[in-house]
Amino acid sequence: MKRVFALVCVGAMALTSCVSKKKYAELESQNNKTEGELSEAKMQLAVCLDKQKNDNTQIDYLKSVNYQLLNSVNNMATLSAQESANLERSLESLSEKERQVRNLQDALNKKDSVMYALVSSLKGEFISADDEDIQIEVEKGAVFVSISDKMLFKSGNADLNKDARAILEKVAKVLNNQPDMEVLVEGHTDNKAFKDGAAIKDNWELSVQRAASVVRVLQNDYNVDPARMIAGGRSYYVPVASNDTKEGRAQNRRIKIIILPKLDQFYGMIEEGME
Repeated sequence: MKRVFALVCVGAMALTSCVSKKKYAELESQNNKTEGELSEAKMQLAVCLDKQKNDNTQIDYLKSVNYQLLNSVNNMATLSAQESANLERSLESLSEKERQVRNLQDALNKKDSVMYALVSSLKGEFISADDEDIQIEVEKGAVFVSISDKMLFKSGNADLNKDARAILEKVAKVLNNQPDMEVLVEGHTDNKAFKDGAAIKDNWELSVQRAASVVRVLQNDYNVDPARMIAGGRSYYVPVASNDTKEGRAQNRRIKIIILPKLDQFYGMIEEGME
């Protein structure tokens, strides 16, 4: 009986030992499989994390590019607005300058109209005068009246002849009708020198004295405002013809009366046009 019981116990122990080893093998296999899956999962996780890192880097880059593009668009919009404003100001400035140019041209035309009206008045006074002795023209914005010396002076001196006052009276009539005009009287001579001991030393003195004689008569005899007049001599240094011939010297001996608007009057016409 004891022997049988011992055999039963030994068999039970053997059976228990066999079951435990099988279970252990199964568990070990399961564990290995789990560790393999875990290892693979860790590798996949590492790949995912690396990809996420790369994606985040790409996202940051794209955000930076997007920010720069937005700034560029804003800057371009700002520049466009500034350029538009600058262009508008430039166009306004050009328009204003064009208006000023037109007004200035109108003022010049108005001045020219006054000058040509003055020429017409003078030519009306001297309608019977010989063109070679009295010439009237508009040049450089002024009226020029050139009178031959034989119409005004005795030969070789600054004394007025008997016909001079009749001519100067006509000039004075036109000048007094234009009180806002300035008058420059110039004496011109030929190049013939004076003899030693002569009453007049040279052509400078003769040209100045002749201009002064004309201005003096216009003031004293015909009431032309002396503040408007200037007397000057040019000697023979501004000839209109050659001094090598008798005819040329005769043309160079002359009185030139230059009539021009006062500067403040001219500026007044410009300012009037600017309004």
